[in-house]
Amino acid sequence: MKSRRWTLAKLNAMDLDEFTRVVGPVFEGSPWIAAEAWSYRPFEDFDRLHRVLCDVVWLAPEARQVELIRAHPDLAGEAALAGALTSASAKEQASAGLGRLGREEAALLQELNRKYRQRFGLPFVICARLNKKEAILAACAARLKNSPHEELRTALEEIAKIARLRLEDLVAG
Repeated sequence: MKSRRWTLAKLNAMDLDEFTRVVGPVFEGSPWIAAEAWSYRPFEDFDRLHRVLCDVVWLAPEARQVELIRAHPDLAGEAALAGALTSASAKEQASAGLGRLGREEAALLQELNRKYRQRFGLPFVICARLNKKEAILAACAARLKNSPHEELRTALEEIAKIARLRLEDLVAG
């Protein structure tokens, strides 16, 4: 089933509750971002809408940023195996080939996810729609070398990419 696409005019005309309901899922489990961005309407174009949403994230206290990162599931993790991902996350992980991992690849990703969580206290976040499984495995291994500050920034940059693609799915030309 295809999700509904909205024009900017319709998004700009929405009240706070409707805007939060419609735009909130762009950021995994974090409707507060859309709620805070609502007051910056009208959005004159798509790029401005995306920029305002991301500015809310970048200007949020670090604890709130960490909360946003933690709202993301592990790639090919327990939620994926249990079929408990949001529909957007499920499609994104599938597009990267994470639903078709061989036994060794799955074990490697689970081990990388474990090491990443142990090092940073966060799930590994990458824009799966812009990567394939090989690139994701390599990126996770490489990012384990980052400092916590670098990794917080990198995870938020990846979330901005995810949000942009989800917003493109949501907003009609």
